Amino acid sequence: MIPLILASTSVYRRELLARLGLVFTQKPPLFDEESFKAKFTDPCLLTQFLAKEKAASLAQSDTCVIGGDQVVSVQGQIIGKAGTLEKACQQLEKMQGKTHELVTAICVIHQGVAHQLLDVTVMKMRQLSRQQIENYVQLDQAIDCAGSYKIEKHGIALFEAIESKDFTAIQGIPLLELSKLLIKLGYKIPAY
Repeated sequence: MIPLILASTSVYRRELLARLGLVFTQKPPLFDEESFKAKFTDPCLLTQFLAKEKAASLAQSDTCVIGGDQVVSVQGQIIGKAGTLEKACQQLEKMQGKTHELVTAICVIHQGVAHQLLDVTVMKMRQLSRQQIENYVQLDQAIDCAGSYKIEKHGIALFEAIESKDFTAIQGIPLLELSKLLIKLGYKIPAY
């Protein structure tokens, strides 16, 4: 089987991909995404571009590389990772009581051919007080997650409705679609 590489430093993406039982290596992409983020206003185009560039940065003719990216879009504004606890509080204040889209893109480059996957999850956050937001931020410290919440932890309590084709996309990889694609490319899933 062609070696499988996850082009990501994300522990969340590593844990998700491991659920499929596949043997893979994880490497940081050789791509500086920060310089490109301001060039896009469309969250779908941004995430697809970044996912493809991350995968392409490690792709070779004899590899299968998975790159991914994720952003939140609320009222036309793209929101990424907060980076600090205070910014996480600000992001959650902006989203509380509103509906936002969580856009997840994956690009699989298999022997030089790129395959794009896109998932858009619509999420309605409850009305939250500043104290509730601060309490949550202290609890999960989700400063390394798009939108500053961890749905797989206490973040689920922030929401009143979620419309999703694939719940795993919220955590960083739409495993249902990725599994279909990898099976088409010759990988055995489940691999255990």
